[in-house]
Amino acid sequence: MSYPEQQQKVPGVQSEMTPVPDCGEQSYRGSGKLEGKATIVTGGDSGIGRAVAIAFAREGADVLISYLNEEEDAQEVARLVEEAGRKAVLVPGDLSDPAHCRSVIEKAVQEFGKIDVLVSNAAYQMTHENLEDISDEEWDYTFRLNVGAYFYLVKAALPHMAPGSSVIGSSSVNSDSPTPTLAPYAATKAAIANFSASLAQLLGEKGIRVNSVAPGPIWTPLIPSTLPPEQVTSFGQQAPLGRAGQPAELAPVYVLLASDDGSYVSGARVAVTGGSPIL
Repeated sequence: MSYPEQQQKVPGVQSEMTPVPDCGEQSYRGSGKLEGKATIVTGGDSGIGRAVAIAFAREGADVLISYLNEEEDAQEVARLVEEAGRKAVLVPGDLSDPAHCRSVIEKAVQEFGKIDVLVSNAAYQMTHENLEDISDEEWDYTFRLNVGAYFYLVKAALPHMAPGSSVIGSSSVNSDSPTPTLAPYAATKAAIANFSASLAQLLGEKGIRVNSVAPGPIWTPLIPSTLPPEQVTSFGQQAPLGRAGQPAELAPVYVLLASDDGSYVSGARVAVTGGSPIL
């Protein structure tokens, strides 16, 4: 499948993409797997985070949706969560700031009284053909958002998580098969996979499970906002399945890892890559 040439400014707006990604708005059907759970999804306004938020709500969870500034997309997700009969809480702001990470957790506790599932999904990437083109500021920001936020969120959430709770980090196929033009992003995704594996061992005695998901090429706003237009047209064709994945195709994996169905799954990195292996 090929996509029309298109480009947006970072962080990208889902509703302006052609075609608009499928986040399960019309297709996801829940069965009560997360009934009564209090969940946080960062980057929940669009793409993978949006699909996860929709699935969690339809499985019976209340959802705090953390996002940068994409108000229209976030409001639409909140509407879908509420249509599923669950509580939606919107928290805009920059997760590269440790204080904001802590405020997200505080808001969740204020609204829900507990935290059962934390999905650290928000991320930044940008394409650069040459190392010299990556500014010091961009390198630092990519790590503060992609890795730093994960650390600060988990650290703040732990006092409010009981045995049976779940933490899920969004890694990537880039974690061990890095795309050189996405070098800072790829390095952070390796760190997320590694940190998740450490957390699974550190938090096991508390009964808290930690896993990461490693997506392959997924059609999200990151693509038209961070790749050159000529690369957008062929995005995902390199996958063995010959196409990019849709965010809705990731959601069931996050549901499994968040639910009691995954009660003995911890320390895993689950590949959803369209056939590209991870080591």
